[in-house]
Amino acid sequence: MDGNTSGEDGNDIDWNTEDELEIDNFTLSSSSSLTVPGGEAVVGCGESSSSPGPSNSKVVDHFVGMGFSGKMVAKAIQEHGEENTDSILETLLTYSALESSPQEQQQVDCNHCSSDNEGSFLDDFSDMDSFSDNEEIINPTSEKEKKILSLVNMGYTVEEASIAIERCGLDSTVVELTDFIFAAQTARAEDVNFPLEEKPRPNHAYKKRKLLEYEMLKKKRQMRLGNQTTGEDDETVHLPNPMVGFGIPSEPCLKTQRNLPEGARGPPYFYYENVALAPKGVWTTISRFLYDVQPEFVDSKYFCAAARKRGYVHNLPLDNRFPLIPLPPNTIHEAFPLTRKWWPSWDTRTKLNCLQTCIASAKLTERIRKAIEDYDGEPPLGVQKYVLDECRKWNLVWVGRNKVAPLEPDEVEMLLGFPKNHTRGISRTDRYKSLGNSFQVVDTVAYHLSVLREMFPNGINLLSLFSGIGGAEIALHRLGIPLKNVVSVEKSAVNRSVVRSWWEQTNQRGNLYDLEDVQQLNGDSLEHYMNLFGGFDLVVGGSPCNNLAGSNRHHRDGLEGKESSLFYDYFRILDLVKCIMSKNN
Repeated sequence: MDGNTSGEDGNDIDWNTEDELEIDNFTLSSSSSLTVPGGEAVVGCGESSSSPGPSNSKVVDHFVGMGFSGKMVAKAIQEHGEENTDSILETLLTYSALESSPQEQQQVDCNHCSSDNEGSFLDDFSDMDSFSDNEEIINPTSEKEKKILSLVNMGYTVEEASIAIERCGLDSTVVELTDFIFAAQTARAEDVNFPLEEKPRPNHAYKKRKLLEYEMLKKKRQMRLGNQTTGEDDETVHLPNPMVGFGIPSEPCLKTQRNLPEGARGPPYFYYENVALAPKGVWTTISRFLYDVQPEFVDSKYFCAAARKRGYVHNLPLDNRFPLIPLPPNTIHEAFPLTRKWWPSWDTRTKLNCLQTCIASAKLTERIRKAIEDYDGEPPLGVQKYVLDECRKWNLVWVGRNKVAPLEPDEVEMLLGFPKNHTRGISRTDRYKSLGNSFQVVDTVAYHLSVLREMFPNGINLLSLFSGIGGAEIALHRLGIPLKNVVSVEKSAVNRSVVRSWWEQTNQRGNLYDLEDVQQLNGDSLEHYMNLFGGFDLVVGGSPCNNLAGSNRHHRDGLEGKESSLFYDYFRILDLVKCIMSKNN
C-alpha cells in the first residue's frame, strides 16, 4: 500500500505498519483483541513465513500455524484423517526430525549458509525411502518403521535402530532409543548384538542437533496442547504503569538484580523484542519458551520524543546501565524547534505516537487546513478534536499557519536514533517502511545493551535475527563496543543493502555475514560460523509483529499467525546456539 494514504479511505486496507496506534486513551482490552479509538489500521510488517496449507480446513490451519508446511500437513492428514489430531502431530514431529539426511546437510554452502530454496527445515521434507546397508523401507506405515526411519536419518544404521527398538520396546521415545544406541556404542565389546567390525560412525553433533530440533517441536506441541486442555490462556504477564521496565535513565535504580532460571543463563546473552500490547497470553508464551525469563516492558517515550511500547526478554545484567550521550531530544519542540512558532495552544502534545511505516496524504493535510482557516481565534471544540485525532494518528506537526505536515524520513531517522541519511538512497516509500519496521528505538536498546561494554572491551560476536536496518548493530557501535563478527539475518534485500552500506560507511573492521531467511538457518550453518570465530556472545532479534499489534483488526492471530509464528524460529535458533556452545565448552 502506498504510504501516502489518508485515514479517511483506509478503513479496510492493511497498513504496512508494525505497531499499534498509541493514542493517548489507548487501553489494554481484557479480550483477545484490542481496539484503537479513531484508528482503523491493520498491521503488515517484517518477514513472511511459509505458505499456508492446501485447504481452508481448521485442522490444516492449526498445524500450519504451529510451523509445519502445508505439504507436510496434507500428507499426515491423508494418512490418519482429520479426526486423529494426536497421530497427525506425532507424524509431523517424526517428519520434522527426518527432514534431511546428514549427506544433504553437508551440502550447506559454508561461505553464505543460505539456500536458494525458500522455506524452513520443515518445508523441505522429502520422502526418503533409501537407507544405508542396502536396506529400504518404502512408504513406512507401522510405528516401528517410522521410528527406524527417524533414527536412520539421524545417522544411525537400520541394524542399530532395530536392536534399540527390540531392547527398549516400541513405546520408547526417540530420546530413549538414541540413549540406548549411544550407550551400546560406548560399550560395544559388552554388547554382542552390535557388530564388532569398525564402521564409519555417524556425525554425533548432527544427531544431537536433530534430536534437539525434535525435542523443541515436541515441547512446543506439549505447551500448546496444555493450554488447550487446561484453558491456560489468561494474561499472567501484566503491563506496568508507568512502563519503565527495570529502570530508565531518569529512574535507573528500580531493579538491579534478578534470579534467572538455570536454563536462561549464558553463554550466550540473548535479547528479544516485540510489541508490548499483544493479544492475551502472548507474552506468557514468549516468556515460557525463552526459559521463563520475566519480560521487561518499556515505553520509548522515556528515551526520546516518540512513544513506542515494547517488551524485551533478555538475560542481560541490570546494573551499571547507562544512556547514549548526547541524550536525544525528549519532546516534540526539542526535536523540532522551528515548529514552536506555529504550534497552537490547544494542541497540547509533547510526545509523538509510535512512528509508522506510512504517512498522511496531502488530501488529509489540506482538509485539516480548510477546517481551521476560517476561524480567527481558536476553532470550536469539535474542530479541535477532529484535528487532534488526525494529528495523533498520523504524527503530524505544525509547519505553518493552520498547516500540518507528516514527518520526513530524515526526521524519523533522528527520532529513532539512526544516523543521518541512514536510509537515504532507497525509495521514499521504502524509507518509511524500513524505519517503521526497525528494531528500535536505538536509544532504548542501547540502554539495555550498555552493560556489555565492560564485558566485551575487545569486541563482540553477534547473531542478529530479523535485523531490519541494523538497530542492534548501530546501538552496539554507538556504545563503543567493537563488532568483531556479525551474522545478520534479514529477508528484505532493501534492508540488507542499508545495513551493508552503513557497515562500509562506518569503516567497520570486523566481518559482516548477511543472510536472507531465518528459516534456512540450521545447525550446520550455525556450527560453521561458531567454529569460524568461536561462538556468539549475543543473540538479538525482534520477530514480525503483524499478528500481534493492536492496529491489525483482521489478522491479529497472535503467535499462531502466519508472520508472527516466526518467533518460534528465534527460539529454535537460540536453543541450537546454546546447545552447540554447551557441547563445545
